[in-house]
Amino acid sequence: MTELGAAADFGRPVGTLQALNTRSRSLAWDATTAIEALAAADTALWIWTPSDDQMRFTGATRALGLGPLAPECSGAAFTAVAIPQDRALAEKILKPQAEGTEVAVRLRMRDSETCIWRGVWLEDGLRAAGVAALEAKFAASHRDHLTGLLDRRTFLVRAGEQLTQPGDYELVVADVDRLRRLNEALGHERTDLVLSALGSRLNAAFAHDANAARIGEDEFAVLAPRGSGMVAERVREALEQPLRVAGFDIYPTVSIGSAQAEGGPDAPDPAEMLRRVELAVEQAKTAGRGGVAAYGRALESDSLSRLALEADLRNAFVRGEIEPFYQPIVNLLTGAVAGFEALARWRHPKRGLVPPDEFLGLADEMGLMNDLGLLMMTQASRQLAEWLVRHPSAGKLFCSVNLSVGEIERPNLVEDVTRIIADAGLPKGALKLEVTEGDIMRDTSRAAETLTRLRKAGASLALDDFGTGFSSLTWLAKLPFDTLKIDRYFVLTMDKDEGSAKIVKSVVNLGRDLSLEVVAEGVENAGLAKLLLEAQCHYGQGFGYAQALPAQEAEVYLNESLADGTAPIKARSA
Repeated sequence: MTELGAAADFGRPVGTLQALNTRSRSLAWDATTAIEALAAADTALWIWTPSDDQMRFTGATRALGLGPLAPECSGAAFTAVAIPQDRALAEKILKPQAEGTEVAVRLRMRDSETCIWRGVWLEDGLRAAGVAALEAKFAASHRDHLTGLLDRRTFLVRAGEQLTQPGDYELVVADVDRLRRLNEALGHERTDLVLSALGSRLNAAFAHDANAARIGEDEFAVLAPRGSGMVAERVREALEQPLRVAGFDIYPTVSIGSAQAEGGPDAPDPAEMLRRVELAVEQAKTAGRGGVAAYGRALESDSLSRLALEADLRNAFVRGEIEPFYQPIVNLLTGAVAGFEALARWRHPKRGLVPPDEFLGLADEMGLMNDLGLLMMTQASRQLAEWLVRHPSAGKLFCSVNLSVGEIERPNLVEDVTRIIADAGLPKGALKLEVTEGDIMRDTSRAAETLTRLRKAGASLALDDFGTGFSSLTWLAKLPFDTLKIDRYFVLTMDKDEGSAKIVKSVVNLGRDLSLEVVAEGVENAGLAKLLLEAQCHYGQGFGYAQALPAQEAEVYLNESLADGTAPIKARSA
């Protein structure tokens, strides 16, 4: 029988068969070999049995931050080891599901990098089993390293594939509001934890029916069929849930843009579609935090207009189209014009007078505010010097110019002011520089030094919008200001709101105690001027006297007030 069997086995000799059997046994997998392979690959197997409240692990548990839990633990222990912002995701793994339901979760345990948990529910949902591995092992280079979502390039490829299929689609982009502020407050590492958590939430919200990606530092994108629900609302719901990082409660908000497209052979290019949605995001941001906007043709014209306006604004400085307009500041006791505030205006050759709110923000974005400040100081000083020569009876006329945000920290500011005052031949204090509380409080010691040097250079100094910030009264007493300006809101409402009236009176009293003059903005009518005079406020400024006027009209106003002995004021607001 042995010889027959040997002869029957393809004619191979007995020695050859013995060698093959030995080799087969050496290649067989046993439990020990499997565990060693899993450990070498930084991978662990897991089995969860809800009825026993037992999670079991095999493999590289220590590398995955599961060492304290291995070889088995309760569901509560498993959840507790997840970092706080991912505990809801850990609980998701534990919730029983129907047989065949897949598990796909990004989860970060303490003392470990982000891991991918994949698996399936078995036996009518009585238990789940799967594999966990470091994200770096699971995710290919097409994944964003921080969130595990698709990166921008891969998203565009996947979107192109998805859009070839017939159907209606919606592309949504969410921009995380104030991410830079979060970076400043928490630091980059903790902010990365926030972004990682947001990525996990977005992935969980669109695990089965959409492509989700991180396409920029603070931007997430989702392309989904329109039949999968209100995509923008799902994105907002996923990303705006509060979370806790390093002991801080974070309440994220996002600005959302969206665009719709029809799939098929005539579908738009995904890069073009993404460009459209990012235009909508910019529009949404104009509404403030949490804004939303949908793409429309009007955004294209707005975008092109903005590009044209940027080019025009840069050239406006060269062509001399930016000029100061002058709003009168009146002595409330005598009614005489005491000075003017110079406010920037742009005379566009085609558009006419461009409103300040349309170009000042743009100038700030383009880094032109220091140039604007220098231009305003120069032109206003020259104009004031001419008026002082032509109207000696105007007395100690002054002109205020606003320093833009951060301009107080500009190198050579003091040298420029010294030169401008000297070139114009202005008397000491005639050029008044207005500074906001925010600029002062950012670096109070440095601001105090700069303000002292500006005062020595011959400028007078006003603290603008007093009462709206968080300045220290201790510093106010030390800083070399000679004027406080009350924010117009309190003045406008002081005849209707007792609280506003008390604030105005308190600021006036504070100014008097500190030997500071007080200017009230927002004087719209004679009634408000009377209330301010009763409060012993020194100066008033507002539309009740005049709006900001071109230099020639401002001089006419000055002439008339000198001739009449008082500046005219409206009896009541329009």
